[in-house]
Amino acid sequence: MWPEQGLWNPCLAALPRGLAEHELVQSAWAGLDASRIWDTHAHLVGTGDSGSGIEVNPRMDSLLDPGQYARKLFFLNAGCAHEAPGNVDRAYIERMHNLVDGLRPGVKLMLYAFDRSHDERGEVVPAHTAMYVPNAYVRDTARAHAKYFEWVASVHPYRRDCVDALEAAKREGARAVKWLPGAMGMDPASPRCDPFYAALARLDLPLITHAGLERAVSGSDTQHYGNPLRLRRALEAGVRVVVAHCASMGQDIDLDRGANGPWVESFELFARLMGEPRWQGRLYGDIAAMTQTNRAGPALARVVGEEAWQGRLLNGSDYPLPGVMPIFSIDYLVSLGLLEAAAAPVLKEIRVHNPLLFDFVAKRALRANGRRLANAVFETRGFFERA
Repeated sequence: MWPEQGLWNPCLAALPRGLAEHELVQSAWAGLDASRIWDTHAHLVGTGDSGSGIEVNPRMDSLLDPGQYARKLFFLNAGCAHEAPGNVDRAYIERMHNLVDGLRPGVKLMLYAFDRSHDERGEVVPAHTAMYVPNAYVRDTARAHAKYFEWVASVHPYRRDCVDALEAAKREGARAVKWLPGAMGMDPASPRCDPFYAALARLDLPLITHAGLERAVSGSDTQHYGNPLRLRRALEAGVRVVVAHCASMGQDIDLDRGANGPWVESFELFARLMGEPRWQGRLYGDIAAMTQTNRAGPALARVVGEEAWQGRLLNGSDYPLPGVMPIFSIDYLVSLGLLEAAAAPVLKEIRVHNPLLFDFVAKRALRANGRRLANAVFETRGFFERA
């Protein structure tokens, strides 16, 4: 089926005035303090052409690996940096500036670093590293553009210097730490992580970690490391854990029924953890990318309609993914009863101008079981400024 908005992001400029003043957009901001809105899930990507230190696996530039090659093309197009050879890093940042300027003053993006894959000995594994975005580059970008950005470090727990690197990130203003276990090759349930968890708890740095199936980034191909139940070790150590996407895609083994237990939906394992009283105040979920076609459905409806979870959810866009045109379908959300049909043409038009605003307005318009996402889901700043 041809995507309803085509394959490529047209990268249009600012919203026409009539669209910016549309009732759907105005109502999305109602009741919110823009200065409290931090988009908790945004990727800083590039090619390293600015001296940023970004590294991209050669497979992403080879037609011999069409999957990786296509991912890179879609990511750069989504970030409107695909027509800036030799200037990709800067063009990507400038596009984020333009999009944030199209929101309300005070809104910020939390930019993610991305560490290299490491093995059990703490050695870097280049072949399993899809990309590397250094902490220093993300830190410096956030400092240079403090009006727009906060930053999130990425530190692999198998590194010999992992605690030192974590302490340095905290001193330098990192608001959290980002992991992608299945691609980065770390097992959240491994004793190897214990010193790292102890440091996270001591420093009160939240851990934002992917769970469930991962398709956007390939790496060490250890998908089972994304099992939400493997995060109990971090929770038991006192770490505040944010499960990216609420583990809303894929299946994992129900480890509570043994190593050879049945395969169940990853989201159901996340929901099980959320239902365990001992993790109140420690376990959270981010709703980044949950409006994508391959994540929407029962999981999204439950997240919107589950009143008990509203104080434990954090909004993020997973930028640049809202600009990857084929992976979203507003019509599909309408067919699920999560959006009113009248909202569809407005959201489609917003998206071709400002994918960040589209993501925000669409989520503010979601309804399930007569409920909507609470204002606190979007006003995330206090969660990261708690210390």
